[in-house]
Amino acid sequence: MSVSELAKTVRLLEIQTRHLVNDIFSGEYTSVFKGRGVEFSDVREYQPGDDVRAIDWNVTARRGTPYVKQFVEERELTVILAVDGSASTRFGTQGALKRERAAEIGAVLGLAANRNNDRAGALLFAEGIERYIPPRKGKTHVLRLVRDILSFDPPARGTDLVGALEFLSRVLHRRSVIFLLSDFLDIGYERALAALAVRHDVVALTLSDRRDHELPDVGLIEVVEPETGARRWLDTGSPRVREAYASAAERVETDRTRMFQKAGVDMVPIDTLADYVQPLRRFFERRERRRGRPLRTQKR
Repeated sequence: MSVSELAKTVRLLEIQTRHLVNDIFSGEYTSVFKGRGVEFSDVREYQPGDDVRAIDWNVTARRGTPYVKQFVEERELTVILAVDGSASTRFGTQGALKRERAAEIGAVLGLAANRNNDRAGALLFAEGIERYIPPRKGKTHVLRLVRDILSFDPPARGTDLVGALEFLSRVLHRRSVIFLLSDFLDIGYERALAALAVRHDVVALTLSDRRDHELPDVGLIEVVEPETGARRWLDTGSPRVREAYASAAERVETDRTRMFQKAGVDMVPIDTLADYVQPLRRFFERRERRRGRPLRTQKR
């Protein structure tokens, strides 16, 4: 994709996702993601009924009359889009490629963060860390993140989720919201994910294509494993082969879901063919219910 084509794609993606940010996700995003807590704002004279634990004894001693500390909620968040660019994410038989869905969702989440005056950054990885863009504020910065995700085409084929998760644990020193966009075709990353989720709010957006779960009945075909290059022939005309393929995929998905639950990580399934808006809406609704308040949808 040329520079001009990439710029045009980013602009089109911004236009396509703008109404989602303005009309749907911005208010919900604000309500389900908490800031880092409270921070000191100012002092004022003590009034009857104030909590005596809030008295600022230094100011009180200087002025000779009781003063209490005032605090405000610190709403600002750090949002990280961690995007898997391995060979398997360049796959998509219907609708869009997995990487294209990742860019669309990244645009929505990044622009929602910008609208809320939060900082957004990105980690692009495959077999290793390909690019890390530190979190910053501003629409121009968010559109740069989207551009980089769209143009991300690493030479490496494989996926190293452990390396990506451990990298984020090292570089993020304040609690962040991490959106992990991947098809999770890797093993052995459970401990690293659980450790990251202890310190940060991690949301796994699982990218999948319909052919990850079911084979079409098209006779004898050669299939290629994108991350290893391994090839084999499959007789898709055999019901037994198709059933075995579907059963294996279901076991992988069940085990992965169980692992996310154990690690305390929310999961949002993203299908390359289906609309991604509803899964995101359901995710926001689940988070809102857990906080015990009715969902607030921003309207314009």
